[in-house]
Amino acid sequence: MLAALVQVVLPVVLVAAVGYVLARSFALDRQTLNKVGMHGLTPALAFTSIVKTEVSPGQGVWLVAGYVAANVLAGLVAWAVGGRWPGRTRRGVVACTVIGNNGNFGLPVALLALGQPGLDQALVLFIVSVVVMFTIGPVLYGSHDGLGAGLRSLVRLPVLWALVAATVVRLAGMTVPIGVMRGIELLSAAAIPLVLLQLGVQLGQSRRIHLTAPVLVSVGLRSLLLPLLGLAVAVLLPLPTLSAQSLVLALAMPTAVNAFLLAEEFRGDSEMVASVVAVTTVVAVPVVAVVVSLLPLIR
Repeated sequence: MLAALVQVVLPVVLVAAVGYVLARSFALDRQTLNKVGMHGLTPALAFTSIVKTEVSPGQGVWLVAGYVAANVLAGLVAWAVGGRWPGRTRRGVVACTVIGNNGNFGLPVALLALGQPGLDQALVLFIVSVVVMFTIGPVLYGSHDGLGAGLRSLVRLPVLWALVAATVVRLAGMTVPIGVMRGIELLSAAAIPLVLLQLGVQLGQSRRIHLTAPVLVSVGLRSLLLPLLGLAVAVLLPLPTLSAQSLVLALAMPTAVNAFLLAEEFRGDSEMVASVVAVTTVVAVPVVAVVVSLLPLIR
């Protein structure tokens, strides 16, 4: 576990800490940083990873199936546990459980823990998490536009079209001009450091934390139940070792800050969600360290 802390978690914490200090020292525009990362750098990372990935279509299908299955099971548990709370709080608990931070936390951790092959698999799960976020999220929070609003948000994301373009390049056996590819790779290389800085900035600008019963339940479901469900699903599905490890690691990530942004956008219980985002992010440090140290046992 000590090795996991030093080799995997410590680099993530150090870079995020820089973002935290900057957010506390200066009036940073978080929305601008988010737009640079989501619309400028992450699409480049998606393109290069899909073009170069060794993840086969068969592995990808089972990996996605495992991720979706674990989240559906966790969401059902969250819905059942939250039955005694008001509707908006109950929906917020479900959202906090199933909307994971597979971007600015999950991608760096996967790279450090499992190398480039692990990053390739983590990117597949990140794209799935984006789809879940912008389709299921609005429905959970009670948007009047429902699924339609989520789909419109989804199709406006460059990362989706980068994925489509990379898939076309691979299937057609095309070669990207070397100058263009090098430019994309430069943007891609900047993605991981920036998303970690974003994470620190988000924590530095977080609101006051309220440890209510819905918050604590959400933290338990996201931080403890989901990794265990991921392990169970990984054992049951015909996943190769690396895919099984990637799945469990992805499900150990904290609640995504976008769960809070969506709660504000669609008038959900944003105060509760903000607290869950902050607490799960802090709790993720020891949780990820434990999970990473146990990954070699998953075969």
